Amino acid sequence: MTVKQDTLPNGFRIVTEYMPGLQSAAIGIWVSAGARHERLEQNGIAHFLEHMAFKGTKRRSALQIAEAIEDVGGYINAYTSREVTAYYARVLKEDVDLAFDVISDIVLNSIFDDREIEVERGVILQEIGQTLDTPDDIIFDWLQEESYRDQAIGRSILGPAERVRSFSKEDLRRFVAEHYGPGQMVLSAAGAVDHDKLVKAAEALFGDLEPKQQEGVETASFVGGEMRRDKVLEQAHVALAFESPSYRADDIYTAQIYAAALGGGMSSRLFQEVREKRGLCYTIFSQAGAYEDTGMMTVYAGTSGDQVSDLVGITVDELKRAADDMSDAEVERARAQMKAGMLMGLESPSNRAERLARLVQIWDRVPTLEATVAKIDAVTTADVRAMAAQISREAPAALALYGPVADAPSLEEIARRRAA
Repeated sequence: MTVKQDTLPNGFRIVTEYMPGLQSAAIGIWVSAGARHERLEQNGIAHFLEHMAFKGTKRRSALQIAEAIEDVGGYINAYTSREVTAYYARVLKEDVDLAFDVISDIVLNSIFDDREIEVERGVILQEIGQTLDTPDDIIFDWLQEESYRDQAIGRSILGPAERVRSFSKEDLRRFVAEHYGPGQMVLSAAGAVDHDKLVKAAEALFGDLEPKQQEGVETASFVGGEMRRDKVLEQAHVALAFESPSYRADDIYTAQIYAAALGGGMSSRLFQEVREKRGLCYTIFSQAGAYEDTGMMTVYAGTSGDQVSDLVGITVDELKRAADDMSDAEVERARAQMKAGMLMGLESPSNRAERLARLVQIWDRVPTLEATVAKIDAVTTADVRAMAAQISREAPAALALYGPVADAPSLEEIARRRAA
């Protein structure tokens, strides 16, 4: 498999990886314009723009966009995160040119029809309502908000309903003008792709775009805090977050291995102690997420209201205990899970195209898989224990609680247990 990379004079980047033996390809445009690039009055507009991209261009109606890809058996979609908006498709190899043409069309030529804006506004308001009705979705928005209070990176990707109700065509065009420059875009493709052919196509469609200077994002600061919503539900939902490394930090792989050993699978400490031995929950897990300049290790569980105090206490104790007795076998198991998950995932051209795009956005290059595996292998048990000590005892923390949580400990009580 061969990674190739080019940059047009205006800053537009193209990265591809040919995967021999495949009859299909994944292709997309990743834009460095997510929720954290929004001003307060724009919160939710990056996601609104992603929806509107499929609602008609100068060349195609909304139906024609869908039909163009689905008529050849392909798949097209998009997503918005806090740092990226992505538009991508999966098609057979003979339809890669078509897929790139459609994706380019929706990125460059969306018309933002007034009627379609109103239709999609209703769709997004329904999406917000659905999230609010889903405790194990909304609790992570609240946790993010408490972790990064009063910062763009802490705000909801969907945005508040009152702002979504107010966005206009001019607001959408302004956000595109501010953030959709050639230097903010990466064309990424993997599978049965021809790199040189895609470079020529990109030159024709994006080569004349004028570079634009994107405003720098506000530096994230994990401040921590507590949000508690007591409500009659079947379960008490608990989410804890601790400041952890960014994806640029040297110890990001240590944090990920620690999170995997702690709560990354059925053999993990939290799953075994909290669920298997004590029966306090059905779901419990931990994960280490990362952004450009910050990160957060998250622990989530759902339990009954009368057991929430026990669950939180045991969870904190397990975080601390890992600093003292995390074993070589646990670290090796977590390492194996991490490498296998990464390598198996990369058998999919869609996952591989996304990886290429994100690495180019982060590093402006694609480190080899061998280099990444070497960094994972270099993490020692001592490194993981040190990370466990730092996160469990010293790192700033945030807490979100939803449901019958009257008996749940406060963040202050958790802090005392961490320090004990």
